[in-house]
Amino acid sequence: MKLHFSKKYALVFTVLLLIEIGIALYIKDHIIRPLAGDMLVVVLMYACVRMFLNVRNPKLLAIGVLLFAYSVELSQAFNLVSRLGLANSKFATIVMGTTFDWRDLLAYTIGFVIIWMERRIS
Repeated sequence: MKLHFSKKYALVFTVLLLIEIGIALYIKDHIIRPLAGDMLVVVLMYACVRMFLNVRNPKLLAIGVLLFAYSVELSQAFNLVSRLGLANSKFATIVMGTTFDWRDLLAYTIGFVIIWMERRIS
């Protein structure tokens, strides 16, 4: 891994972040907000890391991001926010989430596939 700044991934990160904020603020449905938002967050996290690090194995990073997303979702199944005494923290409940949904795992996997396909193209 080598520290460097990528304009390409900075642009991807910025666009995705703005889309995620727009989804969070303005979309209150049962498809785009929960599923598209979760799918995009995996790509957003990948772009965030790639913005600052030139990694030797981007596929390994993609797998790591997916496993991180899975672990956050699984922590919700075990009510980790409450177990850590953070249930009253708005920040912790937003970042870590509080409700497990297996469809989120599917959305994360779709985001991973998008990253994987991008890596095949470039």
